[in-house]
Amino acid sequence: MGGGQAGVNYSCCVSQPGADNVSRTAATLLALGSAEALEREGLGVQRLSELTGGDKGQLSRLLSTLADHGLVERDEETRVYRLGWALFTLAAGVGDQRLLALARPLISRLVDRLGERTSLSVLRGTDVLTLHSQASPRAVQTIGWVGRTVPAHCTSSGRALLFDHRRVDLLAVFGRPQLATMGPNGPPDVDTLHRRIVASRARGYTVVSEELEAGLVAAAAPVRDFRGRICGAVNVSGPKFRLGGARRLAPVGQAIKEVTDELSVLLGESGDL
Repeated sequence: MGGGQAGVNYSCCVSQPGADNVSRTAATLLALGSAEALEREGLGVQRLSELTGGDKGQLSRLLSTLADHGLVERDEETRVYRLGWALFTLAAGVGDQRLLALARPLISRLVDRLGERTSLSVLRGTDVLTLHSQASPRAVQTIGWVGRTVPAHCTSSGRALLFDHRRVDLLAVFGRPQLATMGPNGPPDVDTLHRRIVASRARGYTVVSEELEAGLVAAAAPVRDFRGRICGAVNVSGPKFRLGGARRLAPVGQAIKEVTDELSVLLGESGDL
């Protein structure tokens, strides 16, 4: 979100005659997204006033309103302001929308080919958030999780989203070596999770069997943006009695990988994520 360099003056946004609240808000957010703000871990009202040329009283009221909406946050100890969670959520949503638009027809094609529920997910902390899910035409199928989250460590989509994570990265994400066991085959710790990720990475896709819950199996592959970074995952899930275990899921994983490779190319051509 970096919007400027240290020392840049944003007063042109608010010093013009008749400058409105929108201009003041824009100048304030740009200043809080600057390199100086990142280096200092936030800026105080005095410094923001110097950068934007705004009145300190008006600026304080504006910051209070922005904080109420989660667009900025205030450190109670240092009294500096930083960009807030809501702003980052909005920014992430821009990328998610482009990803979603390109993925939908490919997912539909995959459902037609495999006859199982197929979903598009992104990583949110230690969880996987489903952005889109297309149902299987079969009577018995897995549940759609659009807008809901599941743990990343014991799901195929989560493992695909964590493909590039080293062991030290996984420890940083989960904050502890032990992991909550969900299904009968779920990884009990970060070391086990890391070994499974490394094995999956070599194939280009991941398969899981009864890690989230008994009887549920799935396969997934990562989607990469124009920078080569993982920005999503496509997964296919279904009951074990129909899809079988990890070995029988291999052709499903390969089919998913073909789709995610195509989607990654499309994202690379668009350059929007």
